[in-house]
Formats: sequence, structure tokens, C-alpha cells
Amino acid sequence: MRLFSMYGWVRRRHQLGMRGRSLLEAPWAAGAVLLLCVVVAMLLANLPATAVYYRHLLETDLSLKISSPDGVIDWVFPRGMTVEKFINDGLMVIFFFSVGLEIKREIVCGQLSSFRRAILPVLAALGGMIAPAIVFLSFNAGTPTANGWGIPTATDIAFAIGILSLMGDRVPVSLKIFLTALAIADDLGAIVVIALFYGEEVNLLLLAIAILILIGIYFLNKVGETRIMFYLVPAFVVWALFYYSGIHSTLSGVVIAMFIPMKPRYSKEYFARKMSGLSDALLKAECRADDFPNEEHRYYLRMMSSLATDSVGMSFRLEHLLAPYVTFLIMPIFAFANAGVSIDSLEYFRIFHVTPQAGAVGTGIFFGLLVGKPLGIFLASWLAVKTKLAEMPEGAGWKMLFAVACLGGIGFTMSIFVDTLAFADAEIVSRGKIAILMGSFASAVLGTVLIFLFSKKKTRI
Repeated sequence: MRLFSMYGWVRRRHQLGMRGRSLLEAPWAAGAVLLLCVVVAMLLANLPATAVYYRHLLETDLSLKISSPDGVIDWVFPRGMTVEKFINDGLMVIFFFSVGLEIKREIVCGQLSSFRRAILPVLAALGGMIAPAIVFLSFNAGTPTANGWGIPTATDIAFAIGILSLMGDRVPVSLKIFLTALAIADDLGAIVVIALFYGEEVNLLLLAIAILILIGIYFLNKVGETRIMFYLVPAFVVWALFYYSGIHSTLSGVVIAMFIPMKPRYSKEYFARKMSGLSDALLKAECRADDFPNEEHRYYLRMMSSLATDSVGMSFRLEHLLAPYVTFLIMPIFAFANAGVSIDSLEYFRIFHVTPQAGAVGTGIFFGLLVGKPLGIFLASWLAVKTKLAEMPEGAGWKMLFAVACLGGIGFTMSIFVDTLAFADAEIVSRGKIAILMGSFASAVLGTVLIFLFSKKKTRI
């Protein structure tokens, strides 16, 4: 009886583990976790009992300090590193590294690997960056907040794809692929914008040293080096050089990702031959009925595991390894640290209100995301198809494409990141975050409603 009870317990644990894994792999799960972190951050930042502790946590100094009593030695690294800065300049490097790996994969062998595949989402992403920037500048040109034009140009892939997954078969698969490729091209565009327009004064000497190290990493890739430590250690040094050079340190993650080898250590033929030999040796090894795996078996299994691992390129392995940590740890932590806007009054929600200090930053961001983003995506796609430069996604119509384009107005992660870079005034940054949250929410609602309306109409036909 006890044996059956134990079996039932183990089986229930296994089922719970499978359900938990399925939940984490659900496309909508990432968006749900991000939304939860936004709500928690807003509550902590505005409840009287927690607001002080929330800000104190984010402002805690994390710099390593070494000093001597006589003051001769006074060394701090990294200088000015608080919890909030560690998240934005440290953890987000891993996020950008993961984005870089994804962009590289799509360019080499994915949806951006050929001209005909890439041209529609790339042009759509370009239109989806230019139009919201124009909308923002139409409200803020000539004001102190004009530098925030890059805020509404980004698309948050986690929220957008999460909402599409909830729509089921209402949206053609081709449009889901289109939005995914568009979001990846959009990420590449956002990275370029950050690099060119939101850096500080550049220390050319430190940048030159970083470039020399990157050249060394490039040659390591070319000679076939596949051991991760030869890339990990230089990556940390490049991050530190970027951090002090004036180029935003997160961009080091993207640059390093471009040099991570995609080619596996072993070929398919070598893998098949070695795996066959190890499999035969494993089957021939002595074994009693209750003695698997014994020490000899474990040796062969370890060899097979190592062989399988090295038969997948490092870039693919790292992307697969980092994906759950980036999705369910780094991005939620970023949302927790940056979405907690302290709202002193309801005036923060008056996004259409214009002030001498903040200009019309809220208006520009809100309409940039809600109006500029979908119009830019749609018009660029329409022009590309009508001029026969690209083909319409299979099974898709213009109305449904516009509905999906509205989901491109969900900025969130990258928009908030650019917002923290664009402005020095904490109040303007906070107003920008509120506008991002409201614009993203409105875009999500509009896109969802239009998908339901257009899919129902299609069903009746």
C-alpha cells in the first residue's frame, strides 16, 4: 500500500513538473510575468509603507571599494554602480546579448536570411520606427524633450507575441511569423538608435582597446575555437571598457553575440559515427537487471552527452540556455526596477498636458506608439507589396495586417530603456514611463479588438 502511495506521489510530482514546464513555455507567459512585475513595482513605489524601501533598494551602492588608511589607495569598481544601474547596465547586457544571438540566427538561417524573406519585415520595422519618431517630434520639436524621439520606436516582442498566441487561429501563421521577424528587425534598429544617439562623450582610447579585443575574438572564431571561456572572459573586459568609454555598456552584449561561433565542433557524419560506437559499447557493457546505469554506463552516457552538446553550435546552445533566464528573470527584474514610477499626483496621468519643462513628452510617446507605430508598419508594408518589392504574407489580408501592426505599438521594455537614456530629469523620465505604459496598453487593446472584429467578419464570409 505504501509502495502505491509513493508511486502516486512521484507521479503527481512529475505531472506538476510537466505542467510547470508547459506554463513557462507558453508564449503568453512572458507577457503575464512582465505585467505582474509592473503592477508590483507601481504598488511598491506608491504605497506609503513601501515607497521609501523600494527607492532605497534601487539606490543601494554595489561598487567594490578598496582603500588604504593613509588614502594612497582609493579604488572603486564599477564607479557609481547602484542596484538600479546594475540592472540597467549589467543584467540588461545579458538581455542584449540574447537579442544579438537571436538577430544573428535570423540573419544567418532564419526569417531574415534571404532578401525575399527579410524585405517585408525589415521595411515594416523601418516604417514602424520613422513614423512614431515623426509623431513624437511633431509635438516636441524645439523643446527640451525633443531628444526622446527614439522612445516610441520600439516593439516589445514578449507582449506582442504573447497576445498573438492568445488569439489562436484567428490570426494566420504567416502574420505571426511576420510580427516576430519585424520585432527582431525592430530590436536591431533600436540597438542602432541607442548606439548612435543615446551614448555619452566617447573615450577613444578605451574604445580602441575594446575594438582590438573584439578583433581577437573574431580571429578566435575564425580558427574554430569553441570553448566558451575564451569568449566569456574577453566579453567581461569589453563590457567594462564600454561602461567607461561612453558607449552604452549594454551594446557590448550585442557586439559580442555577433562573434559567437554558430558552427558546431563536430560534423553530422562524425557525430553519427561516434554516437553509433558509443551506443554499441553501452549495449555491450555488463549489466544486471537492477544495475543501470552503473559506473561504466555512466561513462558512456557522459561521453554521448558531451558529443551531442559539441555537435550544436555555441550560439544556439547559449541562446537556448539563456532564453528562460532572460524571459523570466532579467526582463521581470528590469520591469520591477523601472516601472515603479512614484506618482505624486494624478497630473502624471495627464499625458496630453504640456509643461515648459516636460513639453508634450507624454503626448508624443502615447500617440507615437498608438498611432505612429501601426501606421508606419502598415504603410511601409503596403508600399513594399504594391511596388512588388515584397509579397503579402500567405493567407493574410490588409485589415488583419493592420490589426497585427497595432500590436507593434506595445513598446514597454525597449521603450522604457530608451526613456531612461533620453532624459536626465527624473520627473520627465517618470512621465515618459507612464506614457509608455498607457500607450502600450492602448495599443494592446486596439490590436486585440481589431483582430476579433476582422477575424469574425472573415468567418461569416
